[in-house]
Amino acid sequence: MIIVKNEEAPPRRRGRPPAFDRNEVLEKATETFWRLGYEGASIADLTAAMGITPQSLYAAFTSKADLYREALAWYQANIGASTARALEESDVVTALGRVLRESAREFTMPGHPHGCMVSTAVLTCAVENEPVARHVSNLRNETLNVIKARIKRGIAEGQLRPELDVEALARFIGAMIQGMSVQAQDGASKSALSAMADIAISQIERHRV
Repeated sequence: MIIVKNEEAPPRRRGRPPAFDRNEVLEKATETFWRLGYEGASIADLTAAMGITPQSLYAAFTSKADLYREALAWYQANIGASTARALEESDVVTALGRVLRESAREFTMPGHPHGCMVSTAVLTCAVENEPVARHVSNLRNETLNVIKARIKRGIAEGQLRPELDVEALARFIGAMIQGMSVQAQDGASKSALSAMADIAISQIERHRV
């Protein structure tokens, strides 16, 4: 096989390069949005947390809305990545159980805002922020679709009863995650949320073949 070396230099970005680590400032922006919410986090809050000027924020991220979208992606790739890993379990009940138990742990982690940044974010908003709300809603629906697909696979592999209502079970799990997020924000402990998860898992177990 012949490998052709590309001698062309990569295109240069116009303007001065940002004098900060993008991943580091995104992490700080994520924590600020997570703690204060999209509408609650002002540009002053964000730039103070990120350690940059408003001019640098707009130059690097274009707008507050675009920064929020990147922050959500950072959250899903880092804090929220355990859901995808949990769903890789070969046994579907074990997989769904891990999603719920790890949600209980993540929603109450010390050193972070409580609850989930995505599952209860921007449920209501001002009219001008509706595109942001739709984006977050789409993220929640994507997670729901991944859970549905895992349940369908469990049925196809003979682990769950074929007559199972996939939509209802997926939405039950989604409602548990959202409810646990709200309760974590209201001060529920990891042990309290874990007990809720155990009850939900016992209901999922009832659908085993």
